[in-house]
Amino acid sequence: MKKVLALVLALILTLSLGSTALAVNEDVEGELVIYTSMYPFVIDMMDEAIKKEFPNLIPGNEGSFFFYQGTGKLIDRIYSEMGADKDKPLECDMFMVAEPAFSLELKDYGYLHSFEVENADTLLRFPYDEEGYWYPVRVCNMVLAYNPEAVDYWAEKGVTIPKTFKDFAYDPSLKGYISMGDPLTSGTTYAAVASLLDTYGEEYLDKLHENSVMRESGSTAIAKLQDKQCAALMILEESILKFIKDEADKGNEVTNLEVIYPDDGVILIPSTVMIVAEEYSKHVNAEACEAVAQWLLTEEAQKLILQGYMHSVLASVTDIPFKSVDTKGLIEKDMGVDWVKAYKNREQIRNLWTEKVTQ
Repeated sequence: MKKVLALVLALILTLSLGSTALAVNEDVEGELVIYTSMYPFVIDMMDEAIKKEFPNLIPGNEGSFFFYQGTGKLIDRIYSEMGADKDKPLECDMFMVAEPAFSLELKDYGYLHSFEVENADTLLRFPYDEEGYWYPVRVCNMVLAYNPEAVDYWAEKGVTIPKTFKDFAYDPSLKGYISMGDPLTSGTTYAAVASLLDTYGEEYLDKLHENSVMRESGSTAIAKLQDKQCAALMILEESILKFIKDEADKGNEVTNLEVIYPDDGVILIPSTVMIVAEEYSKHVNAEACEAVAQWLLTEEAQKLILQGYMHSVLASVTDIPFKSVDTKGLIEKDMGVDWVKAYKNREQIRNLWTEKVTQ
C-alpha cells in the first residue's frame, strides 16, 4: 500500500512539474532580433524576462534579443536595409520603435506580418491596427520640465516658466533658455512636432526659432536645467522620472527638477510592436515573433514598461510609473497626433524643421 501511495505521489509530482514547464514557452524556438528605441536599461530588463519566459529562443544580437538606436536612426537604418526599391530583406525580425507613423509606412511597403491579439478591443486602451499589423506596447509622454528652485532666479531676469507648449515657443522672455530634442533623430520629438504643427501651425516652428531653442540630448538638457542655464525643457516624462528615481536610489532627494503637465495638453505616443513579414525577416520565424509579441501585452511584461517610466497600454492596469500621474487623466488631455499625416508628410515635416528652426 505504501508503494502504491508513493507511486501516486510521484505521478502527481511529475504531472505538476510538467504543467509548470508548459507554463513557460519552451516550445518557442529559433533566433530573434528586435530593433528598438527603448532605453538600454529597459532593454536589459526585457532581455532577462524574455530569456526566462522563452528558454529555447536564441538572442540574435550578441547575446541580446534587442538592437538599440534612437527611432530616427533606426528608421534610416531600415531604409538602408530595404534598398532604394524597398524590396530587400532586413537584419531583424521585429520592431519596437517610438512612433506609430512608421508602422503605417512599413505596412504600406508590405514589410509587416499580420497577427491577432485576442480581445484586443477590451485589452488595450490605445488604438491598434484592425488588420493586426501593429499593436501599441508602451506609451511615452511628451511634457515640459522646469527647476522649481530657480523660479525666483528666472523671475528676476524677467523670464516666466511656461505652463503650456504654446508659451514654450511663443513667450519671448524664454529666448535662449529653452531646450528640446531633435525630431530628425528622435521619434518621440518628431511625433510632438507633428502634433504641435497640427495645433498651432507652421508658426510654431518660427517661434521656436525666434526663441533660439536648443536641440540637445535629455541628459544634457537636464543638467542645464539644474544649473540654471535653461528655464524649461520639452522632454519625455520618462527621462525626468528616471533621473529622479536614480538619484533617490543613491539616497539623494532631487528638488531642482520637476515635470510640467502642460495646460494645453500632453502628447502621448503609443509606441508599437511589429513583426517583419517572413520574406523580409532575418530568421524567418513569425510564429516565435507572435509568441513574444503576445507576451509583451501581458501584465507581467507591462510591469517592466511601468518600471521603465512609461505608461501601460492595458486597460486593466491602474498602476502608473514612479511619481507620474493617472494614465486615464493623461489620455483625457492628450493633444493627439495625426499618425497618417505624420507618415505621409514625414519628409515635408523634416524639411520644415530644418528650414525654419535649424537654419
